[in-house]
This record gives sequence, structure tokens and C-alpha cells, in this order.
Amino acid sequence: QVQLVETGGGLVQAGGSLTLSCAASGLTFNIYNMGWFRQAPGKEREFVGVISRGGRSTSYRDSVKGRFTISRDNAKNTVYLQMNSLKPEDTAVYYCAASTELTGHYSQYDYWGQGTQVTVSS
Repeated sequence: QVQLVETGGGLVQAGGSLTLSCAASGLTFNIYNMGWFRQAPGKEREFVGVISRGGRSTSYRDSVKGRFTISRDNAKNTVYLQMNSLKPEDTAVYYCAASTELTGHYSQYDYWGQGTQVTVSS
């Protein structure tokens, strides 16, 4: 069984910080690039960022650059999304996902977590 389990979501005020974790099991974690996506009500799923297999490279959508940081600990089979200076427009369900490709396209991800809600109040 492949499982990706996100934790750490919640409600925060604008300007606050939150760190999400995604614990993976049932797969060889260090061969997968790990991405974060989000989906707000009434909107399509959008790419947040991705980290490469060994954690040497990251890529982010422009709207989160400088505020969000992805990291991973392969020894713990865990990827993190640190979110600072949160804005109401960051409100969404956040998903982690695993891909054999280094990509921002959701269709190229093989495994997905269940999602965790992040709500940012103004």
C-alpha cells in the first residue's frame, strides 16, 4: 500500500505561518520527486512547488516564492511545506504528491495524499 499522509493544516491569521508534513510509506521515497498542490473552492488544482529526489532542487509557483519552502528528509520518508506570511488567497486544501518526473503538472504525479485544509483569515 502506497500512502501519503498530510498533516499540519489548520486555521491561521493572515501573516502567520504553518508547516505541513507529508509522510510517505509503501514506496521507495528517494526515487520520487515530491510536489505540493492546492485547490481552493471553485478553482482548479494548482501547482505550489516541487522538490527533487535528493532535495537539491526546488521550484515554486511565482505567487509563493519567498514565502514557501519545501524540504525533505529522506531518512524519515517525509516532505515538508513551510508556509510563511500567509495570505487569505492561500486558503485551500493542500495535497502532497509523488512523481518520477520533476514536474508541475498534476497529471504526471502517480500518488496523492488525502489533503489537508489550510484556512487563512484576514
